[in-house]
Amino acid sequence: MMRKVRYRLLCGSLLQYNQQRRGVNNMGEEKKRLPVGVENFEQIINDNYYYVDKTMFIEKIEMQPSYLFLIRPRRFGKSLTLAMLEAYYDVRYADQFDELFGHLYIGQHPTPIHNQFLIMRFNFSEVSSNVNEVEESFRLHCCGKLSDFVYRYEHLLGKDIWNVLDEKTQADPGAFLSSINTYATRKGDLKIYLLIDEYDNFTNTILSTYGTDLYRKATHGEGYIRRFFNVIKAATTGMGSAVNRLFITGVSPVTMDDVTSGFNIGTNITTDPWFNDLVGFSEKELREMLTYYKEQGALPMSVDDAVTMMKPNYDNYCFSENKLADCMFNSDMVLYCMKSLILHGVKPKEIVDPNIRTDFNKLAYLVRLDHGLGENFSVIKEIAEQGEIVTEIVTHFSALEMTDVGNFKSLLFYFGLLSIKGVDMMGRPILHIPNLVVREQLFNFLIQGYARHDIFKLDVNRLRTLFENMSFKGDWKPMFEFLAEAIREQSRIREYIEGEAHIKGFLLAYLSMFRYYQLYPEYEMNKGFADFFFKPSPAAPVSPPYTYLLEVKYAKAGASEKEIRALADDAREQLIRYSKDECVAEAREKGGLKLTTIVWRSWELALMEEVE
Repeated sequence: MMRKVRYRLLCGSLLQYNQQRRGVNNMGEEKKRLPVGVENFEQIINDNYYYVDKTMFIEKIEMQPSYLFLIRPRRFGKSLTLAMLEAYYDVRYADQFDELFGHLYIGQHPTPIHNQFLIMRFNFSEVSSNVNEVEESFRLHCCGKLSDFVYRYEHLLGKDIWNVLDEKTQADPGAFLSSINTYATRKGDLKIYLLIDEYDNFTNTILSTYGTDLYRKATHGEGYIRRFFNVIKAATTGMGSAVNRLFITGVSPVTMDDVTSGFNIGTNITTDPWFNDLVGFSEKELREMLTYYKEQGALPMSVDDAVTMMKPNYDNYCFSENKLADCMFNSDMVLYCMKSLILHGVKPKEIVDPNIRTDFNKLAYLVRLDHGLGENFSVIKEIAEQGEIVTEIVTHFSALEMTDVGNFKSLLFYFGLLSIKGVDMMGRPILHIPNLVVREQLFNFLIQGYARHDIFKLDVNRLRTLFENMSFKGDWKPMFEFLAEAIREQSRIREYIEGEAHIKGFLLAYLSMFRYYQLYPEYEMNKGFADFFFKPSPAAPVSPPYTYLLEVKYAKAGASEKEIRALADDAREQLIRYSKDECVAEAREKGGLKLTTIVWRSWELALMEEVE
């Protein structure tokens, strides 16, 4: 009898183990897979991936003009959005409508024109950016997609279409598209929905890698990209054109302005409040997803703890002045983090997806770090010092104009390096750094600029060691002494850090390099603002035992010791008041709260002390 019980227990354990490996829950249902890197809507639905329902936006899209243009940062879900539109409008998916959309919002509220279009789709991220290959790669991509289109819909177009598509026509993207549009227009009963994904991907790479000359050759005059977009423009504006609807996505308006003579190919919905949350995840959507995996037994922490970990790193993107309370999470970063949590049961070792770091590195040219420390470098420096900037968001400008300060600030917004925080008294947008991950990347531009132009170089490994000692041993003074010594030895940096705001911005840039803490400048606490709040990061592999409040004071050159002492005493009073805030209550009770002061006299470190 005992052997039978043991056998049944063993079999049960093996069954449970095999179910867990297959992602099967206790109800015998297969757990939904995480859609990491999956941009095919049909695959997501049919292969049991988790899908955040964005289909309610289809109604809003149809209320807009027929030709739309949307800018969003890289890796935000634009490709999946286009794939969703393709499946919804494609005549080929009519028989699968209930299967694909029946459980989603639009399946319960379908619009009359679903599955009424022939879908023509391009993805320019597939075009090579190699200087020796780019034009031919563009031609092959476009012609290949157009050939696929004709074969896919030959039963609707009719075999006669091949009579207007000779070999020469099929080898030229503009001629190929024009012939298809003319033929379909004459038939009269065919409607084409044109989708273009990452329209500016390879041109941005050309611009950042090879400079403006090659870019101008492609986008101006008789350039091959300009010629193709001229055909698109003609196809969408001609009387009775078969290209009935158009949706284009990208990361900046630069190329569109260059290839369309004034950005008039469609309606720009980038800052339209209706579409603020078209891509990315809202906090509500994130919590629903986390709750699902928690209920499946796959999330090793509470939903609240997971949100707390992700929010300061991946949240706070706002694309419309009228949606300030509805900020978005970067969907790619969220899924990157959830993959580690769900598949491995631990938070990711690196809070930043390496692919995101690569994307940010491509922006170095665009912030002009390799062309001198001009006005645009000063913009980044201002952001570091002030935490925000005020500017109008420019909707279109050419590549040759992007170095203008106003255009450059807008470019930072489009790339996701800045987000809308509010409006000033004049109604102008206030832009700020959305989260800690972006701040780290943006400040890296600042640090690289100092280093490349021999203004300030630092032994980062030494700084990291000292920061770790501060984090885990409570030994904080050597790190600031190291920074002060480096400033003394490298005099060129002094013209960049004269003044309290400059000092704080300089420190913030270098101390944000390390991820043991969530570092907050000007953090509101107990009726004041702490200069720096070092909050142990829940995303760090090991949480440091110390929490720091740091006050930075500044005195002009020649200030007396009495003046320095007065500033330190003022800092002491502030720190004692801040230390009573609930945000640091746990650290205070455990004895891990350190209240620290540094006073600068011009560019010299005059005093360091800890409030006991």
